Amino acid sequence: MSVKAPIVIETGGEGETVALGAAIARLLRAGDVLALEGELGAGKTRFVRGLARGLGHDETAVSSPTYVLAHEYGAGEGPSPVLVHVDAYRVRSGEDLEAIGWDRMADGRSILAIEWPERLGDAIPESALRVRIEHAGGDRRLVTLSWSGDASGSGSGGWATRLGSLHYHSGDA
Repeated sequence: MSVKAPIVIETGGEGETVALGAAIARLLRAGDVLALEGELGAGKTRFVRGLARGLGHDETAVSSPTYVLAHEYGAGEGPSPVLVHVDAYRVRSGEDLEAIGWDRMADGRSILAIEWPERLGDAIPESALRVRIEHAGGDRRLVTLSWSGDASGSGSGGWATRLGSLHYHSGDA
């Protein structure tokens, strides 16, 4: 089944945001890029914890990479691709990207989850899945999934097709 962008999902707390990330992770493939948008404290790192969980990596190891710019999860931990979590908030130039090993990270063998993607400009591929997380009052969040036209992510099946098989319901935590 194919769905249309955007998809808007409301989560009822941190656990549900993590569960949504885990559900989406099961649809990901090496080479996929997720552009995570939202203000400070919106839940981007919680969502990445869910990605790690869904990929079979240690979600408790996930922390915000604000000061180191990038963390890798899952190297040598089984068949799932490595998850690279980038916080681009402090990136100011292409030289900053070179310094963190961007070429290696974006070589198509890992899954990239990038906070503050607007700071990377053209380095974010057209095929990226955009994940916008917004406060919706209390612990609730609105998570909006969007993609450009026929952007497919990596491999066969575009985002519309893959997200059509997303199994998540509010209360999954």
